[in-house]
Amino acid sequence: MSDEAKHYKCLIIGSGPAGYTAAVYAARAGLDPVVFTGPEPGGQLMITTEVENYPGYPDGIQGPEMMEHFKKQAERFDTEIRYEMISGVDFSGPIHKVTTESNVTHTADTVIISTGASAKWLGLESETKYMNNGVSACAVCDGFFFKGQEVIVVGGGDTAAEEASYLAKLCPKVHLLVRRDEMRASKIMQARVKNTENIEIHWNTSTLEIQGAETVTGAKVINNVTKEESIIPATGFFVAIGHKPNTDIFKDWIDMDENGYLVGTPGRSFTNREGVFVSGDASDHIYRQAVTAAGTGCMAALDAERYLTEKGIV
Repeated sequence: MSDEAKHYKCLIIGSGPAGYTAAVYAARAGLDPVVFTGPEPGGQLMITTEVENYPGYPDGIQGPEMMEHFKKQAERFDTEIRYEMISGVDFSGPIHKVTTESNVTHTADTVIISTGASAKWLGLESETKYMNNGVSACAVCDGFFFKGQEVIVVGGGDTAAEEASYLAKLCPKVHLLVRRDEMRASKIMQARVKNTENIEIHWNTSTLEIQGAETVTGAKVINNVTKEESIIPATGFFVAIGHKPNTDIFKDWIDMDENGYLVGTPGRSFTNREGVFVSGDASDHIYRQAVTAAGTGCMAALDAERYLTEKGIV
């Protein structure tokens, strides 16, 4: 890969469903896009096994294979793929600057941000061991695989309450582990959880270890008040303590909410910087699905094309 600085009409930061979809649309529109994949090419789907809820795959597909399909489709239309991380940006002028980890600064007329968000984890060694073998951070994505089984959800906020409520429709018993004696979730979500018969809330409870053989069989937990340890049997362990958007490098340039999600124009992909667009989970803290990310990637590319046309660049 050449270290020579280049200028692009459309530069895409991030390579999940949003980034690759943006690349497909931008390339077909003649924008000659480049995708900087970042540290995790393919995004969160690279740590996902079976994907059954993306249209067009009637038999399901493995997450990494799906992302390979996205990448090949983008490359088919001559998208340039660069396996590099962007370490800094400068959106102060009409020509945007992005700097790679190797300290090369490229320029672009438009930038599409598709850096996504990463799930927060407990940091347990066993959590990594059973990833995709019973451990998940997305009930909507993986809950179907645990239909009719007993599961555990960890967390006390709205995300955990939503995940537990969703799983309660599929599973006979949902154990919700809350590390304090109260939840941070909104009152309406707390009421929903407390009024669902097959959700059992374990207050003041933290996870010591996820247990299993080939897959998860349960979790060893501790009561933070009494210090009593116990085993909760379950075949699914859902971590629902939130996500962190991968947006730190944009904090001096793009408007964000209190959690670091980029704030765009409702129904569009515009940011507060002209010629800079956002797509995917970097600005979506509600849906966080591959199909919605891909949809916003399409929107960002179309918005970028219209912007470049209005400026007379294409």
